[in-house]
Amino acid sequence: MPKYLDLFAGAGGLSEGFIRAGYEPVAHVEMDVAACYTLKTRAAYHWLKKQQNLVPYTRYLKGEISRTDFYDLIPEDILGSVLNYEISKETLPIIFKDIDALLGNEKLDLIVGGPPCQAYSIAGRARSENKMVGDKRNYLYKLYAEFLKKYQPKYFVFENVLGLLSAKDEDGTLHFDNMRKLFKTCGYTTDFRPLNASDYGVLQNRKRIILIGYRGEKTDFYPEIPIVKSKHKVGELFCDLPSIKAGEGVITPVETAHYTGKYLFSSKIKEYDKEPVTFHQARPNTDQDLEIYRIVVDTWNKCKTRIAYTDLPERLRTHKNTKSFLDRFKVVAGNLTCAQTVVAHISRDGHYFIHPDIRQNRSLTPREAARIQTFPDNYYFESVTGKPSRTLAYKQIGNAVPVCLAYSIADALLVRFTEGDKNVEESNTR
Repeated sequence: MPKYLDLFAGAGGLSEGFIRAGYEPVAHVEMDVAACYTLKTRAAYHWLKKQQNLVPYTRYLKGEISRTDFYDLIPEDILGSVLNYEISKETLPIIFKDIDALLGNEKLDLIVGGPPCQAYSIAGRARSENKMVGDKRNYLYKLYAEFLKKYQPKYFVFENVLGLLSAKDEDGTLHFDNMRKLFKTCGYTTDFRPLNASDYGVLQNRKRIILIGYRGEKTDFYPEIPIVKSKHKVGELFCDLPSIKAGEGVITPVETAHYTGKYLFSSKIKEYDKEPVTFHQARPNTDQDLEIYRIVVDTWNKCKTRIAYTDLPERLRTHKNTKSFLDRFKVVAGNLTCAQTVVAHISRDGHYFIHPDIRQNRSLTPREAARIQTFPDNYYFESVTGKPSRTLAYKQIGNAVPVCLAYSIADALLVRFTEGDKNVEESNTR
């Protein structure tokens, strides 16, 4: 199966989709320490699953053994495939050295990943005084190109926000145009599509640019990615989870209720009925926030309308900004087929992600957010210290690529690799 390198890996949503499709990861490069531990724990999970022995993983999630003791049970090369580096000109030599050691004599077939999106996002530019012009994150694609030049994979997959299409450099040129020109000089033909995760089995409206590069000259290399439309409602994501209120719940595994639906199985979020989940813990809220939440959910339930911040009773309005971000309080409507885009801001507060059940009256737990992102229930989100962090889990989940979207891309692209193998076989028999 194709071997791939994951750059700017985050918590591994993109990588998980490629692993599910059958690709073999060589290395994950990520600067965030907590996300690196998440990647290591996931790599350990996959290795233990191949050994048909998930007992150590279960014991770890239950808190029966420490992270150190858990990692001691895993081969060093498995954990060593996660490389904790900020990708920069200074770190490139050591990153290349580590990747070369992991590759050995093997060839890299694919590079996946996209740089942090903040500098390209329309929201990020709106909050910045200089519109993110000159931000160093705008130029991380140049370092991405260094990996292409060194390893010459057959394909690469570059993911980012739609704002990439309009983000401009200091000279007024488009970063996206400059990026594609650079990749061309590296020997790659590129093509792109704006994809919405909701078209690929994800119950979330999440639009992203998926740029794919092919080494050589070709016009029809972009794979046909079959649409996976779902008629399931968002509420199905939460229906088997224990009912909790603000400030309640636990990080450690809790059993889910009997599930009679189909979506959680078809999306591979659940492996089996009553499968335990971690991180089903709600953040505490002030009485004022909870009153606002009740109004927001009640208005949606009765009128199917969103409430603007300025529509709230004056006594509940404490923000000075009453002209923008008026939808800062928003219910994740259980009766719709798509939730709003999960973003990293959920780590700061849950106002934009209010649970649809007014009786629970709270924002989403990390597990619920992870389900919207189609992470499997057995996916565990780490912290730096080993002590579970709800905040860091939210951040990693919000920054991730939905697993089902990643799988759809990976599975469609796999056909291209297979076609290449067939062409080689045919030429050898002539």
